[in-house]
Amino acid sequence: MNNKRVHLFGVEIDLLNMNETVTTIFEWFAEPVAECKFVVTPNVDHIVKVQTDAGLQAAYKQAALVVTDGKPVVWAANLLGVDIPGTVPGSDLVPAIFDYAQANEKPIKVFLLGAMPGVADRAKATIHQQWPLVQVVGTLSPDFGFDKRDNESKAICETINASGAELLVLGLGAPKQELWITAYASQIKAKAALCVGATIDFLAGEKPRAPMWMRKFGLEWLHRMLSEPKRLAKRYLVDAIVFPKIVFKAWLLRR
Repeated sequence: MNNKRVHLFGVEIDLLNMNETVTTIFEWFAEPVAECKFVVTPNVDHIVKVQTDAGLQAAYKQAALVVTDGKPVVWAANLLGVDIPGTVPGSDLVPAIFDYAQANEKPIKVFLLGAMPGVADRAKATIHQQWPLVQVVGTLSPDFGFDKRDNESKAICETINASGAELLVLGLGAPKQELWITAYASQIKAKAALCVGATIDFLAGEKPRAPMWMRKFGLEWLHRMLSEPKRLAKRYLVDAIVFPKIVFKAWLLRR
């Protein structure tokens, strides 16, 4: 699929909806793998971070797909005259891939990397029950700080490769997951990797998703903040101050 991209807020964004994103990833499964292709899903917090984080900037440049997670980013783009065809949140993308595999009788092998010990195994049980054609061939909750230790990261790559996984689901949190896959994509034989934050927790029932009405109105961030105020309140306050400045700067550049 020939993707259209637009440069906005300091990153290149693919103008794809959910169905097009899922179809593109399944096309990767049919191709020879030279290097694991990975997907990043920028929300407001990512857009704020990427302005000053050189490592995250490099990750976004290397990513095979950059699809928008978060209605506020889409709305801001619309204000600037850019039509992004909907959101592709990581927490919805993973189930959408599984739904496609099940509906089209295309079995896939998946590795879950991230979340606290035991959580990925509970997610695995849910996946096998709900999507029988999706085989979770490995789970791993890496030790804290593993991403700073090259020998440990290489051992994880070998574990993923030995599992035969086609799809790697990364639930390490941003920007750790983006920085890690950028550094090690060339050593991973899975054909696709998804940087999807708390998705493993959601699949396991460890954390609740926002109600559908909140997601519809772009308020999932508020639900997350109220669920984890100590961890997220400061982050969202900074985002609320900085993101409008980024949008205003983009507006000036597009005048």
